[in-house]
Amino acid sequence: QVQVVESGGGSVQAGGSLRLSCAASGDTYRVDCMGWFRQAPGKEREGVATISTHDSRTYVADSVKGRFTISQDNANLMQMYLQMNSLKPEDTSMYYCAASTSRWCEQFNMYNFWGQGTQVTVSS
Repeated sequence: QVQVVESGGGSVQAGGSLRLSCAASGDTYRVDCMGWFRQAPGKEREGVATISTHDSRTYVADSVKGRFTISQDNANLMQMYLQMNSLKPEDTSMYYCAASTSRWCEQFNMYNFWGQGTQVTVSS
């Protein structure tokens, strides 16, 4: 099993920044990709950003490109971050960290280990 824990959410005014952190533990040898997802009430879950634990290749959704950056700790590839800048009210959502045992990091339906989520609220 793989356990995933995220942290770092909070409330911020529009234009502000937040940094989310995520750590995977347990059978981490199985983890090929880690990703950030978000889901607001009444909306579908959205894949925000992913990163490969093998070659650090990243994906960032168009909706946040240029504002959000995904990264990992080079000393511990199971430690991941999401730097969120220039936040907008529409970024308000519950943010989830997840891990996948598939090498295709943009196959969002392959993420099978999930954290509990951390709330991000952006006020105008």
